[in-house]
Amino acid sequence: MNKSLRNLMLYVLIVIIPSTVISFLFLDMRMKNNLKEESHRTEWVGSIHKTTWNDLISETVTSLDMLSITIETGIDTLEEIQPLLSQAQKTDPRYGGIHLLNSDGDLLTGSNKLVIGTDFSKYSYIQEVIAAKDIVISNQLETLNNGQRVIGIGFPVTNNHELSYILLAHIRVDYIQNVMKVLTPDDQLYVMNAKGDPIMGLNTQNQEIEESGEWLSIPFDMIPWSMSIKINGQDKKALFKDSAVILVLIGIFFHIFFLFVLYILLKRRAAIEKKQNEIQKLELVGTLAASTAHEIRNPLTGINGLIQLLSEKYTDPQDQFYFTVINKEINRINEIVGEFLILGKPTAQKMESIDLRDVLMELDPLIASEAAYSSITYNKAIPPSHVMILCTKDQMKQVILNVTKNAFESMKPNGSLTISLIKLENTSTITITDTGIGIPKADMDKIFNPFYTSKETGTGLGLVVCKRIIESFNGEISISSKENNGTKVTITLPLAKE
Repeated sequence: MNKSLRNLMLYVLIVIIPSTVISFLFLDMRMKNNLKEESHRTEWVGSIHKTTWNDLISETVTSLDMLSITIETGIDTLEEIQPLLSQAQKTDPRYGGIHLLNSDGDLLTGSNKLVIGTDFSKYSYIQEVIAAKDIVISNQLETLNNGQRVIGIGFPVTNNHELSYILLAHIRVDYIQNVMKVLTPDDQLYVMNAKGDPIMGLNTQNQEIEESGEWLSIPFDMIPWSMSIKINGQDKKALFKDSAVILVLIGIFFHIFFLFVLYILLKRRAAIEKKQNEIQKLELVGTLAASTAHEIRNPLTGINGLIQLLSEKYTDPQDQFYFTVINKEINRINEIVGEFLILGKPTAQKMESIDLRDVLMELDPLIASEAAYSSITYNKAIPPSHVMILCTKDQMKQVILNVTKNAFESMKPNGSLTISLIKLENTSTITITDTGIGIPKADMDKIFNPFYTSKETGTGLGLVVCKRIIESFNGEISISSKENNGTKVTITLPLAKE
């Protein structure tokens, strides 16, 4: 898979899919919350209209009840009733007319002359009043001769439980609609009769309830009617517009997250490539060392033997000094070749269970001698019990000598070197602490890099060799240091199983 395709797939997985899913969930949540808010608002609208209708019916019934009492107790002729009905209509704008019918439903008199000649006895709700002797409201709208639409309410006037008259009140539909429009001018609603048929509406084109959208049905208390109010959900375009800022922020967040992931992957890839380069470099050095080590050491052996013979022949102090220098340099070449060999490909090592205390005690005279020669205070702390590890003894000595050598080279006279060995439950720890010049913070990440050195004559392989040896023993080596404040080398090794 090439890099572009991998980045594209990563972009889809980190940006496109999450931002799309979260944006969808956010919009869905917004729509549900909006619908919930609209449902609560619609319930509030319904409660207002329900209260208005209950008050309208209650006030109408109260008004008709007062008229019925007046008719029963104080009026004897129809001529006296007609002005009373006309006065009641004029004082209350809700009425389209108030009429008096006999017990058979025939019109006797009324406040609106437009209904003269109308046979109310055939109206179903008038027949219900006659039969039940109770208040009945019409289930259908009536249209007067002047085109005015009204709702009829029949009120029985009784005497000793016998029906004497019927008061018929026509409630103006336009009056009711105006009241409803003042209360909630923008809401769409229908008033339904007992059969569920719409008889009037607000902000509607016709009397048929639209199938689209959600509707809230609220029953009235005083009449067997109900009201259906449309729940206005937010327009999707408006919702997208209102949510645009949040959606953009979601997209920006995931793009930033995508760039962060790319940065982490690039950093990780760079670290892997760097490690691979170091491994390849070490392998190259190891291959070179393996192929040339014997060719280098064989001549050195011959040179060393001849120098030994010459040193026995020429005993002059000046000559002996030269022979010493030559031997020292030959030994230095041998050490460098040995370091190159260790850096090569791992070879089978014969590891055995070794007491770390024995290693330190065998090295003690060498370290103490070097400390005395350099005017360095040497301290050691070794536990009384065995500290057994699996290792190669000579290589373990090489690590400790290499680290102590670096410590001596970093210190001035009157410095201090401390070596301590600690035995824990499953591991052992060797700490080598000096009071030398320390390592600059900028160089701490480079100290284990091959060929990196701060010394004029160093190879830059000493610590790399130490790390390779310790890791071959399944251990770890770490260094902590502050410039002008000394260095602490910590070597952790697993204890050998008994």
